Amino acid sequence: MIEESRAFLPLAIAILTVSDSRTEENDTSGRTLADRIGNAGHRVVDRRIVPDNIYRIRAVVSDWIADPEVQVVITTGGTGVTGRDGTPEAVSVLFDKTLEGFGEIFRALSLQEIGTSTIQSRAIAGVANGTYLFCLPGSTGACRTGWDQLISAQLDARTRPCNLAELLPRLKEA
Repeated sequence: MIEESRAFLPLAIAILTVSDSRTEENDTSGRTLADRIGNAGHRVVDRRIVPDNIYRIRAVVSDWIADPEVQVVITTGGTGVTGRDGTPEAVSVLFDKTLEGFGEIFRALSLQEIGTSTIQSRAIAGVANGTYLFCLPGSTGACRTGWDQLISAQLDARTRPCNLAELLPRLKEA
């Protein structure tokens, strides 16, 4: 539930598309996320495409989590089960904390849309160096589901009873 009396806090979000075949012109998943992020009032501070390569993925995400200007990273692609799908392996080693419920809820929501094919999704989320990371599947539908039904509310400081946005200042507490 959104509590309108609370202030909206725009966040700085980076988007990474993981794909061997997508380009700026045909990256509908990255564009969908960018559009939704902007429409929600947040800022897309960087957007890139890298091939399905664990070390290239990890390098970009590592740069972003080291950048104090980036508060959230959302990846799309590379969460399946083929030999080339390595986003969870690239990103999860960077986590200080894992948000276990994210993947579980994402798959529960996807079950309603794509049936048991949702078991092929290895969507994950966590916190690294005070930055939230969300790894979504590469389909445009999965990006819509992930943003619209899960991520957007948690990145809105007006969401009650609680949200991830209001915890950002506390993520690096010792």
